[in-house]
Amino acid sequence: MPTVSVIIPTYNRADVLPRSVDSALDQTLEDVEVVVVDDASDDDTASVVNEYDDPRLTYLEHETNRGGSAARNTGIEAATGDYIALLDSDDVWAATKLEQQVETLEQRSDEWVAAYCGTTVVSDEDATAGWERLKSFFGGHGSREGAEGGEALVKEVLMENLHTSAGSTLIVESDVVDRIDGFDESFDRYQDTEFLIRVLKQGKLAYVDEPLLWRYPSGGPSADAVREANSHFLRTFADDVVELETEGYDVTGTHHYAIGSLYLREGRFDQGVSFLRAGTTPSPSQLPGLCFNVIKGARTRLGA
Repeated sequence: MPTVSVIIPTYNRADVLPRSVDSALDQTLEDVEVVVVDDASDDDTASVVNEYDDPRLTYLEHETNRGGSAARNTGIEAATGDYIALLDSDDVWAATKLEQQVETLEQRSDEWVAAYCGTTVVSDEDATAGWERLKSFFGGHGSREGAEGGEALVKEVLMENLHTSAGSTLIVESDVVDRIDGFDESFDRYQDTEFLIRVLKQGKLAYVDEPLLWRYPSGGPSADAVREANSHFLRTFADDVVELETEGYDVTGTHHYAIGSLYLREGRFDQGVSFLRAGTTPSPSQLPGLCFNVIKGARTRLGA
């Protein structure tokens, strides 16, 4: 049995998949298996993966496109490691990522069942230098990373105070993943966050305070898609939402604010203002991000 099973779901990313696979195979913790699950790509994904000559790499393929949650579950079913580690097929790990996370968990008590790490966002290579500087200045959204703990962190996740990039940072004990039955395949968005919340209800989450993940943003879903997925997400955790709102935390308003900000970023100002009015008042740390989205939306409207 390997120490860690790395699950990489992918769909039509043959051009960038090798950098993710390479970063998983080149870990200083060599006792890994890497399971690439191709969710019925119609590009050269199969031939790209088949070029590897490494017995630690397994390639599985769906006959039809079933979504990211189903692809992760296929990988989890095939996994044999003590831990499950998640990696999106367009992201890259630092070489010591798994070693540091495993060491962190093994140095703690049994109640610590998962770990995440810091991230670095890699800017779009095609963007102009001036626009990248503007994004850097205005892009903050007020979220934080670095929090540790158990079920109490569910509030931080639901209140959008904690963003872990779980789809590429998270490592979880395999027994815990089995206990919660993997990913909920009814989710095509928020699947990583939904999975993380159920992990937190099983044990504690540790943090490795180093940027061991490089994220390559791919644009993300539309505001309409996020709004629909967000409704499903909040319904799924309705009991938690009601409990928190009874205690005075405006979970629904927090999510309305986030959706409104996305509409502003798309230049759909009527929808954006409507959601912002129903949302929470932004904190000072969120104002730069809101300004950035207004500027981005105005550029979109002007065709820039």
